[in-house]
Amino acid sequence: MDLHILDHRLRVTSISKNGLVNFTHPLIKLIFLRNRTRCKFFSLTETPENYTVVLDEEGFKELQPSEHLKVEGSIWLPLNVVSNGNASSSSQAVGVTKIAKSVIAPLAQQHVSVFMLSTYQTDFILVREKDLSIVISTLEEEFNMYKEVGGESVPMHCLDVSNGLQKNGKEAMQPTVHPVLIPQNQFCVMSLDPDTLPSIATTLIDVLFYSNSPKEDAQSSPSQDLDCIKFFSFSLIDGYISLVMDTEAQRQFPADLLFTSSSGELWRMVRIGGQPLGFDECGIVAQISQPLADSDISAYYISTFSFDHALVSPASHLLRTELSTFSR
Repeated sequence: MDLHILDHRLRVTSISKNGLVNFTHPLIKLIFLRNRTRCKFFSLTETPENYTVVLDEEGFKELQPSEHLKVEGSIWLPLNVVSNGNASSSSQAVGVTKIAKSVIAPLAQQHVSVFMLSTYQTDFILVREKDLSIVISTLEEEFNMYKEVGGESVPMHCLDVSNGLQKNGKEAMQPTVHPVLIPQNQFCVMSLDPDTLPSIATTLIDVLFYSNSPKEDAQSSPSQDLDCIKFFSFSLIDGYISLVMDTEAQRQFPADLLFTSSSGELWRMVRIGGQPLGFDECGIVAQISQPLADSDISAYYISTFSFDHALVSPASHLLRTELSTFSR
């Protein structure tokens, strides 16, 4: 298998719910006006707490400093696993399960923190730029390593990156226990032809920016044990669109424009964390994806600024007892 270090330098940010009004203009520009921005990697995920925005440095320039904007201090680099010449495709309903043992677990053992972003098309593993040498030395025996340079994939052995590669060498730490929440709503992972994006513009704007009625706001309080939670994710990455939404939101969109896998499978969410998880703990993705991989259970995984979210087949709700606590 091949592992590609993509040519994006990313920032992970959070916009507060009550501060969204200050960012609607740049967000609409990044979503709908591709010809007016040089941003090539953009992802917006709404959770009950906030909006997580992951975007490259060109996109980050569009977000003005504000008390409503939190920015994680690191530069993150996206990794992508390619098998048989094709990216690990979410349309095959495998998601993070395919890379659990080959990528996620070894990085966790080396105490490399990862930020996951599964999309309809593939799975992106985000690592801090400062950890890249550890990532390479950890994975180079398992993968052919490539780095995107100017749009071309260059073998790592052709680049002067071998000096200073090392393993982390940190001792294993006792895992931190985090509770999980399994809401009742079901989710779908879908895509859209970018050329038809204008056709759903009003619906998408309504869902992203205007869907929170006072009643919904009260129900979405993070302190409550929710039966259902608000979760909507839109990604526009290198020209490909991915959407994750629950079935209630899906009904607002024209069925003939959105497409999913041939099975049209719905997914249940496992939300990890009782308090915000932070970015420095390591291993939570591995703790979740490994048992799913052992049981051959497909899963998508989306990290956000505060919590992590795994999407699994509804049949795997039987794993609730097994997956009741995790470490990161």
